[in-house]
Amino acid sequence: MSNAIPDRPALQRAFDHALAYLEDLGTAPVAPRATLEALRGALGRPLGARPLAAPQVIDDLVADVAGGLHGSQGGRFFGWVIGGGVPAAIGADWLTSVWDQNACLHASGPAAAVAEEVAGAWLKDLFDLPAEASFAFVTGCQMAHVTCLAAARHAVLRDRGWDVERRGLAGGPPIRVLANADRHGSVDVALRILGLGVDALRPLALDADGRVSPEVLRAALAEGDSPTIVILQAGELNCAAFDPFGDLVPIAKAAGAWVHVDGAFGLWAKASPTRRALAGGIELADSWSTDGHKYLNVPYDSGLAFVRDAEAHRAAMTIATSYLPAGGGVARDPIDWNPELSRRARGFPVYAALRQLGRSGLADLVDRTCDHAQALIDGVGALEGAEKISGSSLNQGLVRFLAAGPGASEADHDRRTDAVIAAINASGEALFGGVTWRGRRCMRVSVSNWRTDADDVARAVVAVHAAMVATS
Repeated sequence: MSNAIPDRPALQRAFDHALAYLEDLGTAPVAPRATLEALRGALGRPLGARPLAAPQVIDDLVADVAGGLHGSQGGRFFGWVIGGGVPAAIGADWLTSVWDQNACLHASGPAAAVAEEVAGAWLKDLFDLPAEASFAFVTGCQMAHVTCLAAARHAVLRDRGWDVERRGLAGGPPIRVLANADRHGSVDVALRILGLGVDALRPLALDADGRVSPEVLRAALAEGDSPTIVILQAGELNCAAFDPFGDLVPIAKAAGAWVHVDGAFGLWAKASPTRRALAGGIELADSWSTDGHKYLNVPYDSGLAFVRDAEAHRAAMTIATSYLPAGGGVARDPIDWNPELSRRARGFPVYAALRQLGRSGLADLVDRTCDHAQALIDGVGALEGAEKISGSSLNQGLVRFLAAGPGASEADHDRRTDAVIAAINASGEALFGGVTWRGRRCMRVSVSNWRTDADDVARAVVAVHAAMVATS
């Protein structure tokens, strides 16, 4: 019998293309160049009647998507909050596809289940979360919110004598949600998915630093005695503001509320000795959501949910049927903690990234990206015609570009800002996103990629200046 691997030619071609892509990051345009019509034309060929050789499929795919990919693995991608992929995580992600384990149960993926078990314990330690907290590896912070808030829904209704998993929401005590007014939209989506609805949410007013104050929270809690969930924030999307958890969480707990923290990228501040104070008191909360595909730099998708009350978490998620062999209380079954049944073994890349970086490497990654973000914000803000709107102690900030002339209006500045962003992205030298913040258009600066270095920052500032000149 031949020992030849029939998969090898296609996999080798994919490997070669992958390396070529990574090696070209320094010179390739950061923003996509292909139009929608071009991509539809290239990819939208008729489905063939006969099989096609796998290596040709790979070669065609690479050719057809040319110009349609963001250079988000590179060091000059500053849009949204998208990390790259450290080498060990990329390699582990490739192996995850090859191994093709269903990480539903220990029985269906023993090594996958144990990798999650170990990585979850490491993460709790890194974040200073309670040792008894349960956790789940999900697709992203959106599903991490759903997972955590499902546990919260169970707990606050359980405390009022209502079994929501058995009886549903209809007829039960209405839940109110008090949330940071600058919350991410994924929080609202989670409330919709869970049947709580956005009408249950009351935004909490913020102070000048974008934080919920103790006085505001105390007053909101005093307005009623419904089962209550409080949602706070670690790292606001534009300015990376952190709510004062050490002050707020005890107030909420004294009122019997469940406290959930959106820490999509801000929770990773706990991994840095120089930034951990930003998230002081966060460990007092009841649940926490974050992403691995942001600061940990693992490939998409990678979300993480942590819940102090493991019983509430398990009650909200677990399923038992005769054809699913459970771990019997010895092995950890991911299905007890995840909203998904069939699921990718996404714990392997997280495990690999943590091992590659270690404690000091992860701390350095957080600190380095924060320093680069502030250098970028300060460098752009110092350009004539640019205005630094906000920096932060973490990795986010805002700048704005001003229209010339003494009579320029705010609308003129808005248009100028959008024009400069578009020109930067069109140049291929860097990529930034725009946002409307406090009624004004701004350019968001976000740095969370391990590849970003001082040369990338300097090159991006030059690209911004060139775009300003070109659009003046």
